[in-house]
Amino acid sequence: MSTPNNESTRYPSSTHAWFMVVLLTAAYVLSYIDRYILGLLVEPIKADLALSDTQVGLLMGLAFGLVYAIFGLPFGWLADHKRRTFVVAIGISIWSVATAATGLAKSFVHLFIARMTVGVGEASLNPSAMSMIKDSFPPDRRGKPIAFYTMALSLGGGIASIIAAIVLSWAKSIPEINLPIVGVLEPWQFVFVVFGAPGLLMALAFLFAKEPPRQVKETDSEKSGLGTMFKFVGANKTPFFGIVSLAGAMIIVAYSQGWLAATFERTWGWSGEKYSSINGVVLLVVGPATVFFAGWLSDVLYKRGRADAPYLILFAGVAILVPTGIIATLMPNPYVAIGILGVTTFGQALASAVGVTALLNITPSNISAQVVALYYMLVSLSGAIIGPSAPGMLSDYVYGNENLNWAVSSVPLIFGVPALLFGWYAKRAYVEKLAEIGDSNT
Repeated sequence: MSTPNNESTRYPSSTHAWFMVVLLTAAYVLSYIDRYILGLLVEPIKADLALSDTQVGLLMGLAFGLVYAIFGLPFGWLADHKRRTFVVAIGISIWSVATAATGLAKSFVHLFIARMTVGVGEASLNPSAMSMIKDSFPPDRRGKPIAFYTMALSLGGGIASIIAAIVLSWAKSIPEINLPIVGVLEPWQFVFVVFGAPGLLMALAFLFAKEPPRQVKETDSEKSGLGTMFKFVGANKTPFFGIVSLAGAMIIVAYSQGWLAATFERTWGWSGEKYSSINGVVLLVVGPATVFFAGWLSDVLYKRGRADAPYLILFAGVAILVPTGIIATLMPNPYVAIGILGVTTFGQALASAVGVTALLNITPSNISAQVVALYYMLVSLSGAIIGPSAPGMLSDYVYGNENLNWAVSSVPLIFGVPALLFGWYAKRAYVEKLAEIGDSNT
C-alpha cells in the first residue's frame, strides 16, 4: 500500500510544534479531570442530594454529552475560520468556571445546569487541537503527537483519581469547610471548587500562544463551510462511520466506567478513596505508555507503507477492551477485577490514541476541524450520553441497585460487539479511500 506524499512545506519548527502539543495536552488533562471527577463522587453526591442512579447517570451523560455534541460543530466552524488559540482560551474559561460552580450546587437542577456548561466549554478544545496538530506535522509524523495529546485521557483520569482521593480524605478529616463568600461546603463540593480554579491560568496561556499556519493543499476545495464538510462525509460515509462506530464503542465503555467507584463500593465494600487511589495508579502506569506506544507504532507502520495503520490499531484496541470490559466487574475478587480493568485500559488507550489520526489521514485540511467536530459530536452523543446513563438505568430497572456490577458489565456487550462487526466491514472502504488520496498526490 502506498503512502500519500506530502505537499506542504510550511510546517512549523519541531520545537514550536511540540510546544503546542504539550500545551494542548495540558488543557486536555484539565478538561478530562473536570468531567471525570463526578464519577468518583457518586455516592456522597447521591447521599447529600438524595439522587437516584438514573439521575446520576443523566448528570454524567446527558447533561454533559448533549451540549458537548451540539456545540462541537459551531466550535469546529470557528476553528476553521478564526484564531484557534483564542477559541480554546474562551472554552477553557467557560468549563473551569462551570466546574467550580458544580461544587456550589444544591440540587439536581443546579448540578444539571453546571454540567451542561462544562460541556459547552469543553466542546471548544478537540476540534481546535486536532486542527492545529494536523497543521504542525506531516502525515508520517502525526501519529506520535496525536497519541501524546490523547494520552491526556489516561493522565486526566489518573490524576483526578489520586488527587480526588487525597482531597476527599483531607476534607473528611476536618470538622467543617468554610470558604469566604461561598460559605460551608461538603467535601465533594470542595473537590469541584479545587479542580475548577487552575483552568483560568491555562486560558491565559492560550491567549498569548502562537498557532501554526494552516496547511491547505492545492487539491483541497477552497470552500470550507459546513456544506462542504457534510458533502465530504456523505461521499465517504462508510470509512467515516467505521471510525465513528469503533471510537464510539470505546467511549461508551470508557464513560460507563464512571460507575466503577460506586461498583467497587457496592460489590466489594471499597471506599471511594481506596478505589480512586488504586485506579489512579493503574491509569497512570498503563494509559500514557500504551498511548505513546500506539502513536509510535502508527508512525512506524505508516512509513513502511501501511497507511491504514491507525485504523488497524483502533480496531485492535476495541477488540481488546470489549471482552475484558464484559468480564471485569463479574470477578469474585476486587483485585482480579482491577487487574482485568488494567487490560481494558490498555485497549482503550490503543483505540483513543489513533482514532482521530485515522480520520485526519483521509480528511482535507480546509475542513479538518469541522470533520473532527462532527466526529466528536457523534462519538459524544453515543458515548457521553449512553455510557454513563446505561448502567444507571440498568441498575434501577433491570438488575437492581445491589447488582451494579452486572449493569456495568452489560454495556460493552450491548454496544461493543456490533461496533466491532461494522468496523471490520468498513475497513475495506477506508483502505480504498487512502488509495484514492495516494493516487491524487502522485
